[in-house]
Amino acid sequence: MFGRRNFLTGAAAGAATLALRAPASAAVPFRMIVTETEIPLVPNSVVWLAGSMGYFDRAGVKVELTSVGQTPSAVAALRSGGGDMANISTDVVLQLLARDQMNVRGVLSPDKALPFVIVAKKGIANAKNLEGKTFGVARVGSVDYELSRIVLAKLGVDVDKVQYLAVGQPAVRAQSLLAGQIDATAVSVGILASIADKSAISIMVNQADFFRDAPFITKINVITDDVAKARPKDVAAVVRGVMLASRDFAKSPALWVNAMAKLRPDVKPSDLTALAAAYRTSWSVNGGIDINAIKFTTAALYRGPDFKDLKRVEPADWIDTSYIDGVLKSAGVDRSMDAPAR
Repeated sequence: MFGRRNFLTGAAAGAATLALRAPASAAVPFRMIVTETEIPLVPNSVVWLAGSMGYFDRAGVKVELTSVGQTPSAVAALRSGGGDMANISTDVVLQLLARDQMNVRGVLSPDKALPFVIVAKKGIANAKNLEGKTFGVARVGSVDYELSRIVLAKLGVDVDKVQYLAVGQPAVRAQSLLAGQIDATAVSVGILASIADKSAISIMVNQADFFRDAPFITKINVITDDVAKARPKDVAAVVRGVMLASRDFAKSPALWVNAMAKLRPDVKPSDLTALAAAYRTSWSVNGGIDINAIKFTTAALYRGPDFKDLKRVEPADWIDTSYIDGVLKSAGVDRSMDAPAR
């Protein structure tokens, strides 16, 4: 389905380590591997901010971020002992497990979803009107293609009556929509925010509704069995720091805006404010691991060609919610978003 190239072998882990503030008395740093080279304009930024704003300090762990370019490098670093926790794509985790290449546990998802919205030309009144119209996708079988079809079907659209046109990446799809070359498409909220003149388009499905109808968990933080045995308290502290920071950003979007403005002076404050509003339901206040969403993600991936003939890996085989549940027990469940279904 997703047509993703298998890249689980031969990856080298080039990395520049970014040290986050922690008490001088702290023990050996806990190394977090991330696949962004600078703090991103998405909820995963919470990992950087939990360090710079002292959440990890208060949880009792010293964290260092190891930044690598892509998921293959993150996998290689985790396998070689170059890090203790990695934020990687869920499909890669499942392939690793299905091929018996590595044993890992999923313990947290700070930024669980691709922040998709469906936008359309002004004048298309509802999703049903997309039948017979042209919908731009990266390619047939891509993530945006499959998830958009699921969302549209739940809105009553006969998805086989929609004409899908392979356009390319989100920015290209947005430009094609603005140019009138397609009638609708799915793009990220970041791309949408970058469009100066939105008068010719309208949001047909917002981010919260898109994820509600297609709860696909894109990335997840994993640890090896060795780390689980050797550093359980540090893993628990990292999870706690991320969750408490996420809760504060959810309650006070301005807190995120002000913190990001210091680390990303290249971004206009007005754009950060717009992004904070878009992410108002996206924070992983309860850890980002809803077992129902993991089951949905697993089922979606196993319909794709990359998983043909692979053994089935179920959530119970690798998801470990004990660290999240420890925080929920002490800090309570935040009912405002991020369902913690078990």
